[in-house]
Amino acid sequence: MPFKFIHLTDTHLANPGLTLYGLDPRARLDAAIADINKHQSDAAFAVVTGDLTHWGEAESYANFAEAMAALKIPYIAMVGNHDRRVTCLDALKAAPRDANGFVQGTRTTEHGLFVFLDTLDETSHAGEMCAKRLGWLESTLAAAPADQEFVVFMHHPPFPVGVHAMDEIALKQSAEFADVIAPYRARIRHLFFGHVHRPIFGSYGKIPFSTLRGTNHQVWFELDAAATEHLASHEPPAYGVVLIDQEHLVVHSHDFLDQSLRFPFEPPAGVDGRDYALNFRAP
Repeated sequence: MPFKFIHLTDTHLANPGLTLYGLDPRARLDAAIADINKHQSDAAFAVVTGDLTHWGEAESYANFAEAMAALKIPYIAMVGNHDRRVTCLDALKAAPRDANGFVQGTRTTEHGLFVFLDTLDETSHAGEMCAKRLGWLESTLAAAPADQEFVVFMHHPPFPVGVHAMDEIALKQSAEFADVIAPYRARIRHLFFGHVHRPIFGSYGKIPFSTLRGTNHQVWFELDAAATEHLASHEPPAYGVVLIDQEHLVVHSHDFLDQSLRFPFEPPAGVDGRDYALNFRAP
């Protein structure tokens, strides 16, 4: 069986009882957790790639922690631009911490070293990796055995994704980040990030990447750099199910609140398959 883990991102928890952009972020996170518990409880762990809360308030982190306590598998909590580092670390044991107090860490798995990065700049919605954080990343990659592969997680993408409003608040030190990982690119199996609230998949150089919709609101799909409005949307929320073996890494994006009709492809006994498909009537 392949190794399985869950990718969640941009949960944007507010204080208990509050809605955000007309939606209840706690109820939607609860629904994601219930779905994971029911269908994906054999996963090794979950990774939440930042924007755990919307305003970084202590009550919001307590709300997040209470929700995540229902998850049947362990999880790693990262920070994004809506978070507050110290408040997060004070509230969540699941948040890694490096020697400099940043929310960074690693987890060794049978399919490589998973590396979790802190791209939070508390003065901006853009991402930041200062010299200390880049130094930690460089030393972490350099210390790994020469044959060890890596899976990297961060909140902000280190390259433009084409959604102009989000590209303006991507990682500011994209060139410096690229320099640090340059000697290790062939060993990075995948890059996971959040921030953009869109299902996007591709390659960063030759590194495969993926990102997902958040569990509350989304960013509307707009590639026109001249667009005058940065729009949010109520597109369906999702979480990712990741399957890894020695040769492959597969990411499934699951719209866990989808209620559309499920039906058998095959016709009932005695019914012609062509007739079944052509004359099928949805309830």
